[in-house]
Amino acid sequence: MAAECGVLRLPVDYESIRFNDWSISYEKSHILKSMCRLGSDKVCDKDDPNRCDLCNYQHSLELPHLPDMVFHKNKLVLQHKDGALMEFKPMDALALVANGKDASAIEVACAQEWRETRAEQNMEQKYKPFDWTFTTSYQGTLNEKFRSESTEQTLNKMKLMQRENILFFHDLTLYEDELHDHGISALSVRIRVMPSGFFVLLRHFLRIDDVLIRMHDTRFHYEIENDYILKEYTHREAPCSELQSSFSFWTNPDEMQNYLVVKTKELHKLYFK
Repeated sequence: MAAECGVLRLPVDYESIRFNDWSISYEKSHILKSMCRLGSDKVCDKDDPNRCDLCNYQHSLELPHLPDMVFHKNKLVLQHKDGALMEFKPMDALALVANGKDASAIEVACAQEWRETRAEQNMEQKYKPFDWTFTTSYQGTLNEKFRSESTEQTLNKMKLMQRENILFFHDLTLYEDELHDHGISALSVRIRVMPSGFFVLLRHFLRIDDVLIRMHDTRFHYEIENDYILKEYTHREAPCSELQSSFSFWTNPDEMQNYLVVKTKELHKLYFK
């Protein structure tokens, strides 16, 4: 039937687990297409309820451009039996990319080259100032069932380093852009579930070659004896001129976090009962 309608059904990877009072699942699929289903010079109507995925993103976000690779169907979902819902979705993250008069984009030589390349693809596009690095401070999407309180309690890193059986693990890319071969901007989320609880890392990693490296990390740690999830948000960055000793790690975010200066750190308890 799909072939008869001319629609290619691309595979979607899905897995879920029941962990104590939590239902945890992920979906993983293909990259968002770069062309409207109506054709290369067409755009679905903004009010069309059946508009294609690309036009849905473009109309919803109103960004001059999307990242090279948007995994629009990828998402991680954690739901408690009492209704608390936590999701990680690419559109919600891109909604926080600076756009318009308040955008504070990094102005370097490759930024103009990046814009000109994309301008060639769509000459009639009217551009606003916007953050061409796709930096986002996205910290996940939580519903009203969560109650957040500031805390001084830090993550129990010793416990997280203990060896435990891994009941469930996945690493999802939400979007990625190579900044016209001048670096990388990537948002990912990974989860691991152990008998003692679960741990989630949401990370935006930005590397502009010979300019700077920046990371926005949000960590969530739940221990089964608690009625809250401990959340740690950290913004780190440093100019590349100060990172020459760590050059071999520039493509390894897990290592680079140890070399970057902490600009912001926030701790919260997320109560879900």
